[in-house]
Parts: sequence; structure tokens; C-alpha cells
Amino acid sequence: MGSLLLAVIYLAFISLGLPDSLLGSGWPTMQTAFQVPSSYAGYVSMMISCMTIISALMGPRLIRTIHTKWIVVVSIGLTILGLIGFSFSEQYWMLFLFAVPYGLGAGSIDASLNHYVANNYSSSVMNFLHCFYGLGAVISPNIMGLALKYAHWNEGYRWTAYIQIGILVICILSLPLWKNAENGEAQDVEETAGIREAVKVHGVILTLIAFFAYCAGEMTGFLWTSSYFAGTKTGMSEGLIASFGSLIFGGLMLGRLISGFISNRLGDRMLIRLGIALEFVGIILIALPLQGYIAAAVGFLITGTGMGPVYPAIQHMAPANFGRKYSAAVIGLQMASAYVGSMFMPMLFGKLQEAVGIWIMPLYLAVFAFLNISMLEIAYRRIKKEGRIHE
Repeated sequence: MGSLLLAVIYLAFISLGLPDSLLGSGWPTMQTAFQVPSSYAGYVSMMISCMTIISALMGPRLIRTIHTKWIVVVSIGLTILGLIGFSFSEQYWMLFLFAVPYGLGAGSIDASLNHYVANNYSSSVMNFLHCFYGLGAVISPNIMGLALKYAHWNEGYRWTAYIQIGILVICILSLPLWKNAENGEAQDVEETAGIREAVKVHGVILTLIAFFAYCAGEMTGFLWTSSYFAGTKTGMSEGLIASFGSLIFGGLMLGRLISGFISNRLGDRMLIRLGIALEFVGIILIALPLQGYIAAAVGFLITGTGMGPVYPAIQHMAPANFGRKYSAAVIGLQMASAYVGSMFMPMLFGKLQEAVGIWIMPLYLAVFAFLNISMLEIAYRRIKKEGRIHE
């Protein structure tokens, strides 16, 4: 029963990843259809992230009052509503209307499942969990690519919604599997601290800055990779450009798959260091002034691979570094901070690339990679002095 429940949790994380890469992969075509500047993708992304922040901050309170299984079911339902709404949008402003359920469906499920897995499973399981997020995020740009080739961009959202409906049905049918987990979860909830208490714990603020930086880089890659190839390379079809939106996601999935096998041996902190070092290698490849697209494609894949273990490793360290009492609130805060980065930084990059050129994307990614690792190193050195570091 425990293995079946874990399989359902993995499936829920596939559903979490599915919507995240659609906007970036479809935007070069959607921009033309809506007749708006390329930077306008950033506004839609900002709206989605704003709703996700609200949902993530609600996460600790929801965890204390509602069982995780219901958070999963309702969140997937909201995401389906957002996807179907996008698929029927005929005007640019309509995207903002359906961005509300689109974003609300992501934050609480992310916070609740991360909290549940961090408190009940190993680092290896956490990495595999986020690997399945990457799998979902890899699938959807290819769905969009097929839609652009054989139908229209709207169908990319609609076909993804159909997959989400299938996942929702499975999650509903699997609700009895959570029965054995309810008692242990109730005990954890009774000891859970609030956000105001958690933010005062030493090291928390620095990890929030690190999460901001991580998702600023990650979401910029998600949203603008296809546009980077469209703006710097020539001779590629719309479908090929859209499919390149999956490179970062494919790297994330690969990085987390590898980390799942080695994380218990190396430890979370070493995984973060190795991952960000690899991320810099990928950024250098992207920046090479070559005419073909192969080096840049490999660079984005390597960048995503390096990013892979960072998010799950930081989340998994929360109970050990800050205590089980604070872990739900810390994870919720970390995710809210991450989505602040997701909300503003891709939009800022949209303005920057309009003014300077999209060629500046590798430098932009490098700045946030450096901020990410520097804040984490300072945070964990301070935590180590207090004797509560988790390697």
C-alpha cells in the first residue's frame, strides 16, 4: 500500500510539471496570434506566479486543517480549469482570467507534498519525486510542438488538460491509500509552527533569497528558451523551436534521476554544490558565439541537469536544519519566495531582452546561479555553528 501511495504522489508531481512549460514553448506562436510584444509573456507568467505565491503561503494553514489528499485533488482540478480556459482564450486579456486557477492549483499541492515527503521519506525519494515533475514538464512542450504542427496552439493546452483529467481520476480512485498515512500526518500537524515563528529561525531568510534566485533562473529558462533559439538561431521550424522549450525540463528530470541514485551517499549539500557547478558549465556552452544550435541546445540541457538537485535538496534539508516543527512553514515560505522570483524575474528579462537583445540570457542566468550558491553557503555555515546542519 505504501508503494502504491508513493506512486500516486509521483503521478501528482507529473501533473504539477505539465502546465509549467506550455507558455514558454507556445509563446512565439501565441504572441503572433494575440498580436502583442514578446515581453507580454512575462505579464501572464507573473499573474500565474502571483496566484501560486498566494496558494503556497496558504499551504501551512491548509496542511493544519485539510488532509493532503484533498489538497492534491482540488489543486489538480483548479489546474485543469486553467488549462481549458487558456485553450479557449481568443484575446490576450483572457489569459489573465484563467491564470488565476492555473496558478492557485500549483502552490498548495507543491507545499503539501514537499512537506509530506521531506518528513516521511529519504533524500533519494525527494529527488525522484522532483524528477517526475521534470517528466511532466518535458512532456508538455512536445505536446505543444505536435499541436503547432498538426493543429493550433490552443490544442496544446487542451490536450494537456485531458492528461490532467486522467491523473485526477486516478488520484480520486486512490484516496483510500491515504488512510494509513492520516494518523502520522495528524501528529505532524499538531506540532506545526506558523509562518511568523518560522521566519525568525536563523538561516531561513538566507534560504529564501537562495530560492528566489534559483527560481528566477529556472523560470527564465522555462519561459524564454524557445524565444532564445528563435532570436539567435536561424533555419528552424516553429515546431522545433517549441520543442526546445523542453531542454531545461529534460535536464531537470535527468539531474534529479541521477541524484535519486546518489543523494543518500553524497548528501544534499554536496549535491547542491555539484549541481550549480554543472549549471555554470551549461551556461558557458549557451554563451558560445556559434552559428549552429547544437552547442546551445546541449548547454540548456546541461544547465537544467545542474539545476536538477538544487530544489529538492533544499526542501529535503528543511526538517533536519530547521526542525519538524518549522518544516511546513519553512517549505511554504521557500516556495513563496521561489515564486516571487518566478513572477518578477522572467518579466524583467523580457524587458531587458527587448532593450538589449535576447543574447544576454546566459549572463542573466549566471547572475542568479551565483546568488543562489552564495546565499546557501552563508546560510548553512551559520546553521552549522548552531549544530543543526544536515549534510
